[in-house]
Amino acid sequence: MREKTKKLFQDKNIKPTAAREMIFDILSRAKLPLSYEQIRAKMKIEMDKATFYRNVSLFEEANIIQKFESDERKWYFELLKKTHAHFVCESCHSVICVDFTINPNIEGHSVKNIILKGICKSCK
Repeated sequence: MREKTKKLFQDKNIKPTAAREMIFDILSRAKLPLSYEQIRAKMKIEMDKATFYRNVSLFEEANIIQKFESDERKWYFELLKKTHAHFVCESCHSVICVDFTINPNIEGHSVKNIILKGICKSCK
């Protein structure tokens, strides 16, 4: 386990397991949000769906990752960084992070992510 990961798990009081380390490692290397199927394809160990969702739920409660649901009723996961938007193509369902300054100031609310929908340039 990398030192940064070990320290993060200690700080968040998360017991390191092979499954947790694998999920975190895959998400930390990802450039885009990943679905369960995409993460599972990158895993080097066997893990059932229930174990996966238990672990990502633990990470979400510890504010390590965030998730959002796409149009196709599929959950996507990524490490929690700054608040940013995601563009979801309504045709091919591809997901990309949108990099522009967002300052969602809604009094009394906490915004975690913003979903933009439309047709990507490949499908246009």
